[in-house]
Amino acid sequence: MTWESAAWPEAGSLRHDALFYRSDDDYVTGIRSFVEAGLAAGEPVLIAVPGTRLDLLRAALGGGGELRFVDMAREGRNPGWIIPGVLHAFADEHTPARVRVVGEPVWPGRSALAYPGCVQHEALTNIALADRAISILCPYDSVRLDVDVIADAASTHPYLIRCGDRQPSVGYGRPETVVDAFNQPFPAPPPSVSTLFFEADGLSGMRAMVAALAHEAGLERDRIEDLRVAANEIATNAVVHSGGPAAARVWADEEGLVCEIIGSSVLTDRLAGRLPPSPVSDTGRGLLLVNYLCDLVQVHTDATSTTVRLHMHRRAGPAAGPVAPTAGT
Repeated sequence: MTWESAAWPEAGSLRHDALFYRSDDDYVTGIRSFVEAGLAAGEPVLIAVPGTRLDLLRAALGGGGELRFVDMAREGRNPGWIIPGVLHAFADEHTPARVRVVGEPVWPGRSALAYPGCVQHEALTNIALADRAISILCPYDSVRLDVDVIADAASTHPYLIRCGDRQPSVGYGRPETVVDAFNQPFPAPPPSVSTLFFEADGLSGMRAMVAALAHEAGLERDRIEDLRVAANEIATNAVVHSGGPAAARVWADEEGLVCEIIGSSVLTDRLAGRLPPSPVSDTGRGLLLVNYLCDLVQVHTDATSTTVRLHMHRRAGPAAGPVAPTAGT
């Protein structure tokens, strides 16, 4: 069963498939079929893949018209920003037309720190865009990525494509269950961590600590300001919603600086920060802004608290560091 021979979804519904490829030829062939069918139907197409793959697809597909390319390693470096900043934004730009997106959130070399957020992103796509007129094809390197990564892709995509054959995914899981499975406690900070307990009247001191340590860690000036704003958003939520004290823990890592905020309120909305707020709403913008500003945002909740880790690199650019699991590792 090929992509185009399978039953087409209703006009206002999501189609979310994983393409398992084994070579550059597989990669180009599968994506070209998807893209050309969309363009023939008059559907705008967005190619969002890591920079190393952009040149390959530009050469194969050309450009112009309703075809656009973006670097997923930059625009999607924080998985929490992909739904609002890439998928939703493209769909909203072309409403009410149906659109197509090639979105590759996981690739060999992707940061291991970002990987749980990538799986959650894939699962949440099935909820956040369920009633949108959008078709999404997510390529996965089935040779170089670890078998567990491929299994996770099967759990987050209703349909899988191998060698041009499109079949229902027997491993597909309830999105909420997949998201919750990756809601795991974080490793402990290093001994060099700086800790500050604060309440609402101590927010200025928290901001000053973050800015000072970011400067000491060598962050560029605009990155320091972005982190200060992001930390203030999370810290304000922590003390406002709980009515009690919160804690900020800050430390340097190989990439730059990590700022962790721990509050006693519990974040129950799995889509918080991943959907554009209603134009008439006065809330819902804080975590969305944080996802936009930071290179990586990690969230862990338990029965009594919410912990948010904000990662800011010294300089703007795609994430480096340890990579997502690959075959043989």
